[in-house]
Amino acid sequence: MSHYDSSSVATPRSGTNGLAIASLVCGIVGLIFFSVILGPIAIVLGALGLRQVAAKGGSGIAKAGLVLGIIDVILFVVLMAVAASSGGFSWYVGG
Repeated sequence: MSHYDSSSVATPRSGTNGLAIASLVCGIVGLIFFSVILGPIAIVLGALGLRQVAAKGGSGIAKAGLVLGIIDVILFVVLMAVAASSGGFSWYVGG
């Protein structure tokens, strides 16, 4: 019969900051969908993740999320400027 080690030692957790990961995910998804919403969220979460980086680690991920959030906002502004200069855009539904 085998016995399992029943010591109460905590298992090591990942050293990556959760806010940094959330910022990166929001930045990546914001490139495709809802860039006007997810871009600023990625910027805020990336900035908060950079502040916490000393305690939890993950500065590269936080910086990447921050940069992707900025790219999301810039992409949204450029697309809106192009749409406005070409007479706007309309939806065609139906047959």
